Amino acid sequence: MNVLSQTQGWLLIGVFFVAMFSIIALLPKTKKTKKLFLVGNRNISWVIMGLSMAATWVWAPSMFTAAEKAYTQGFAGLFWFVAPNVLTLWLFGYFATKMRERKPNGWTFSYHMKETYSNRTHNLYMTESIVLQCCSMGVQLLAGGVIFSKICGLPFFWTTIALAAIPLIYAALDGIKGTAISDFVKMLFIACVLLLGLPLMFNNAGTETFIKGLGGITGDFGSLFSKKGLEVFLSFGIPSTIGLLSGTFGDQMFWQRAFSVRRFNVKKMMILAGFVFAIVPICLGSFGFFAAGGGLNVADTQLTNVAAVTAFLPKWFLYLFFLMILAGLISTVDSVLCAFSSVGGHDIIKRLQEKGIATNMKPLTFARIFMVAISALGVCIANLPGLTITTLWLIYGMFRASVMMPTLFATIGSKMHERGIFYGILAAWLIGWPIYIYASIANITPIIVASSLFVVLVPAILSKVLKGGKTPSVVAANTTTNEEED
Repeated sequence: MNVLSQTQGWLLIGVFFVAMFSIIALLPKTKKTKKLFLVGNRNISWVIMGLSMAATWVWAPSMFTAAEKAYTQGFAGLFWFVAPNVLTLWLFGYFATKMRERKPNGWTFSYHMKETYSNRTHNLYMTESIVLQCCSMGVQLLAGGVIFSKICGLPFFWTTIALAAIPLIYAALDGIKGTAISDFVKMLFIACVLLLGLPLMFNNAGTETFIKGLGGITGDFGSLFSKKGLEVFLSFGIPSTIGLLSGTFGDQMFWQRAFSVRRFNVKKMMILAGFVFAIVPICLGSFGFFAAGGGLNVADTQLTNVAAVTAFLPKWFLYLFFLMILAGLISTVDSVLCAFSSVGGHDIIKRLQEKGIATNMKPLTFARIFMVAISALGVCIANLPGLTITTLWLIYGMFRASVMMPTLFATIGSKMHERGIFYGILAAWLIGWPIYIYASIANITPIIVASSLFVVLVPAILSKVLKGGKTPSVVAANTTTNEEED
């Protein structure tokens, strides 16, 4: 499906690279402190951060899975992708507001668990965060490498290197504030491209093609409540909803943004993010409906959106579409870099210093080292043979689901037992998660549903009933043990 030349592909990547650095170059030059680099001095505009949050949520699955699900599973498939995504952002706004009331000067959620419970609980949360960020980086680079090799014939390995290097350079310069402003611009561009492309596709392909495609390529998935629609709900809707709902609560990308705006603006930021984000999967899912209604034979359904654009839109739009996908992928990559840097620049360096290690190393140096490390790990994951975007997303989505309920309880100060938290999360990882992976590969729907519920509910139940360890009845609101430090 090489519709652009390699030269055109590298030129478009170069244009994007220049545009991002131009944005960063225009930012005021100020002394970089830990507080500025990791949490933007806690006063970044909620409008800028809201669009940055939406751009961060425009990760590879929303760029590709939305169209793929619309093409293969019609309206039912797209609905069970879009609705949980938007609901997740709004729900996170409520709990993140509660967390900021409890920790106005927080840095990471994982360190809150250390202060409130124990080092071993902190170890689990850091492990979850590190695995999640590495896999998230990998899936963005995998998606970018796949689509650019298909569209332009670019070498997959070198494309993943380029997609990791571009955001690494500017994120390492300005941290979360520079990343948020660049994401704000990227999200505006993404929305404009899609809102231009959708009317053009209706004009060129026809409304009848769109309506015909609502049932997917087979025509069987036009209703949420039909037999096929219920199958989609059980096999995809439940696990994807669990994975998405846990996506924000178990992800430092979102906690970092919650700590980077004024605490009374957190909820407004997330409401705005949900509305703006919805534009992306709805428009791209509509492209999938056109592909299905037009009877396109899409050999690689991951690239349904590209097939629809190639078939129904003029070639000049493909250049914009290429840049739009690049903007969406890079928005998540630079957010992963910043999130990982906050884990390294705060949590890990403080733990090492407690042991008398790295006592002379500055937090910003450690943060930047972690940015480089996750870039390298992400490239390695993306180049593992046999991985697909949807499979990797479902696998790490369920992994992070293990911390969802303890995290929810902790944000509102609900009483939990340290021993129950620790062994509940371990049980989810060692029992529920492997079973879920097996069932997903084997496509055994009842086991997919059961293992998904196991991963979420076992940590929740054990955290309440398995006594032992530190058990604070209520974590005091407005505590400031996460000191403001440079």
